Amino acid sequence: NKSLAFTPFETKWIPNSAKFVLLGQTPKATGIAQVYQLNKTELTLLSEFQRGKGFKCGTFGASQVNKAELATGDHEGNLEIYDLEAGKPFYNIKAHDQLVNSIDGIGGLEIGYGAPEIVTGGRDGCVRVWDPRQNGAVVSLEPAEKDPVVPDCWAVAFGNSYNNEERCIVAGFDNGDVKMFDLRMNQLRWDTNLKNGVCGIEFDRKDIMMNKLVATTLEGKFHVWDLRTYHSEVGYSSLQESGQKSTIWGVKHLPQNRDIFATQGGNGVLNLYKYNYPPQRVLEDLEGRERGVVGTVELLNDKELATQPIASLDWNRDKIGLGVVSCFCLLYTSPSPRDRQKSRMPSSA
Repeated sequence: NKSLAFTPFETKWIPNSAKFVLLGQTPKATGIAQVYQLNKTELTLLSEFQRGKGFKCGTFGASQVNKAELATGDHEGNLEIYDLEAGKPFYNIKAHDQLVNSIDGIGGLEIGYGAPEIVTGGRDGCVRVWDPRQNGAVVSLEPAEKDPVVPDCWAVAFGNSYNNEERCIVAGFDNGDVKMFDLRMNQLRWDTNLKNGVCGIEFDRKDIMMNKLVATTLEGKFHVWDLRTYHSEVGYSSLQESGQKSTIWGVKHLPQNRDIFATQGGNGVLNLYKYNYPPQRVLEDLEGRERGVVGTVELLNDKELATQPIASLDWNRDKIGLGVVSCFCLLYTSPSPRDRQKSRMPSSA
């Protein structure tokens, strides 16, 4: 672990490397990005650059596989795409009127089909999809003008990108709303309300026919949906778990095993879960309609990493079990293989 002199908001592994980028905000409210190299159990700072406004989120999801093109959202509502080697943005657009809370990408890194796209969710309540080849949003989902209070969009994610036509986005809001939008059909596909603000949301895999969805909320709860079967009255089958005693800031699935995921606790605790499928995923109701059956989740282990909230978590796609976490008091990387063998925690944490 490493102490920092600024507030970290996002950590992302640089594709095909043992390097990661750390995004945050300095005490002067400027943005700062640092690139680190992992050398066995040591972290080496390779480069650093600063920008006008604090960084809030970032993704490599729309980057070409042989390039390190980082898309970022900042506290002023800007979407920028950086060439990390140059430390300068080659794409800049005003994405939202206020803070960009969340960002995700698809179509890059050989993950998912179709064109590279970026989705952003902002404090202004809007969810927008961007094509880096264009200078405007290709899709803009905005709150109704009649809404007296505009909900804050806290989390966004891509999924269902299993061919060149299909693609969905899902968004979570501070009023508990979860909305899934079908980009091919250009319409709302499904929505629900969790009665608590949605802090994090993720499909178990982006590049397959949508299978499972996990959302984390305030008051220490997370929800899991089986997305393979939709019932006209009940919707998707789901379960709710009280995972921790504090807000769960986010969720990340292990890239090498979509049934294992970790949640980021507001109390600094990282929980590792495994999803177990039921004997039958589909049953028929009394009217002969198919209804999905949700499985169960098993807590594999938990680890207190800090006394402050875990702001971000990212798994390395090339080495199973290698993760990087940023908390509001330090930076933490997963233990060395030797230390892992001494612990009962699996190599995926």
